[in-house]
Amino acid sequence: MATNNNGKTVLQLVGVVVFMGAMAWASVPFYNWFCAVTGFGGATLTAEATTGEILDRKIKVNFDANTEQGMPWEFKPAQLSMEVRIGEEGLAFYEAYNPTDKPVAGQASYNVAPFQAGSYFSKIECFCFTEQVLMPGERIQMPVSFFVDPEFATDPNTKGMKHITLSYTFYEIDLPEEAQAALETNEDAKASVN
Repeated sequence: MATNNNGKTVLQLVGVVVFMGAMAWASVPFYNWFCAVTGFGGATLTAEATTGEILDRKIKVNFDANTEQGMPWEFKPAQLSMEVRIGEEGLAFYEAYNPTDKPVAGQASYNVAPFQAGSYFSKIECFCFTEQVLMPGERIQMPVSFFVDPEFATDPNTKGMKHITLSYTFYEIDLPEEAQAALETNEDAKASVN
């Protein structure tokens, strides 16, 4: 009888550990989805193009870059800030470098501060929309095209703001299947030459 109870307890504990691991794995994508849908935490919007309305008022956009602990890339904004007119399309660049001797894949999450500005900050094109793979020693410039919606200027919560910070954090992810297959093909070719 005691053995049966011990078996159930072990099975329950294994189930809890598996559940917690799955929740930890899913937390970043779920949080990004939640923020994108609700605008919570300064998540930005996406757009096909600007609204066409450009105001005379300018806003300073600051750029920030981070990597999760253990992510081997070097990642930084190419410019620390820029001024754009509200409604005008801006173009900024971030730089990523893989100093390792192996391919590394990454996915960027993002937010805007102050968080009230997130629902007015729209990205037209961004490196964060897709996974990025850097080969050993590869350095790339990654663009982000954006605008601040003119309604930003009339919202009582944002109309006095003079600057916005766009921040990205890169997380290491598993190599996509096609990159892994290319890597294995390359290693097989090297082995056959030797």
